[in-house]
Amino acid sequence: MNNGIHKRVILLVILSILSGLLAGCWDQLEIEDRALVLGLSIDNVPADNQKQDDQTTHTKNSIHLPMLRVTAQIAVPGRVPLGPGGEGSGGAGDQNPVWVIQVFGHTIDDAMNNLQQEISDPRYLIHLRVIIISEDVARNNLNDLNDYLRRNPEVRRRTWLLVSEGEASKFMNINPPLQRVPTLYTLTTMEKAVESGKFPADYLGVFWSSQSKWGENGYLPYISLRNNENILIKGLAYFSNGLMVGSTVPIEIGAYMSMKGINPGGYSILLNSPEYGPVMIKVNDRFSKVKVDIKDGKPYITYIITLDTSLDSILHSNAQVSSSQSLKELNLYFEKEALKIFGRLIKETQQAQSDIFGIGEHVRAYAPSFWRKSIHSEHDWEQMYSDIIIEVKVKASIRNVGLKKN
Repeated sequence: MNNGIHKRVILLVILSILSGLLAGCWDQLEIEDRALVLGLSIDNVPADNQKQDDQTTHTKNSIHLPMLRVTAQIAVPGRVPLGPGGEGSGGAGDQNPVWVIQVFGHTIDDAMNNLQQEISDPRYLIHLRVIIISEDVARNNLNDLNDYLRRNPEVRRRTWLLVSEGEASKFMNINPPLQRVPTLYTLTTMEKAVESGKFPADYLGVFWSSQSKWGENGYLPYISLRNNENILIKGLAYFSNGLMVGSTVPIEIGAYMSMKGINPGGYSILLNSPEYGPVMIKVNDRFSKVKVDIKDGKPYITYIITLDTSLDSILHSNAQVSSSQSLKELNLYFEKEALKIFGRLIKETQQAQSDIFGIGEHVRAYAPSFWRKSIHSEHDWEQMYSDIIIEVKVKASIRNVGLKKN
């Protein structure tokens, strides 16, 4: 009798535990009922045009802050293409796959609350892949944006944060022929640039990591819009003290990647050689070594950069580069011109006190006693970086001159 009661008690306990599994997806939220934000752009609103205030998070005239314009690109369920040339599950061929909406706010969080007030479905940032900020925003203050994104668990660290020349909102309405979704086009542009050696893998998490170091400053992709259809990667937007302080030209992206030893090599240099006229030399691989010395109480930095290159083209058909001596002469001229590009980039960043190369981290690693004695804040290193000597030595070798026999 006691055994029967014992078995019933055990059975009731098991059934009580299993009953919790019968609830199913009681709190499910279908993907069609979510507002999936694919891309964001952020612009400053001119002082004479700050009229719109939706007052979602505050009462009138209680907040006295500049206003931001946030443009969101939201995926429309059933219209986003599922593959190359394919349509979404709804088969809406000519319909716009995204909904672009603009909101205003005194902070990023304020603007995102206003966005939620204007859309019916709850917004989600789990598929946010691209954030574009205008140069004006980057040159003022990114603390609000960085704080909001860091605190939001939905934001991926592999999201791209880009700085635009001019208004960032225009990039949310571009119409690229190769991609129906503007944000996916921007994302593909950056990912392919990384694969082909045109740009470092500078994701949002990488930027935050650089900004948090005393011996390194962050940088972001600097982009420009062409004919409302395509994006030009115009250079690096480099930062100091949390603010954008300058930008490079595209060829200097290759110089930066050479100093960091980032491969593959994706840039070619057009040279006007005195012996052979205009020639195009492509960089295939980059190797870099950094040496740190302390001289006269200051760091002395030496970069030894090795470049494996190939001769892509010679514009003058009668010019021939066939002998070892002619290759040596072309190598020397290439090294001389490359040094000019490196020198210009270093000079620009030193004047702006922006150590995007992470030289300070090398000093901290190889001269720790000097670092502890001289550097007590990030600002200390930014000031010292502007006054140190950086020597660059370039060793180039043209390993491929083509298969054509003259």
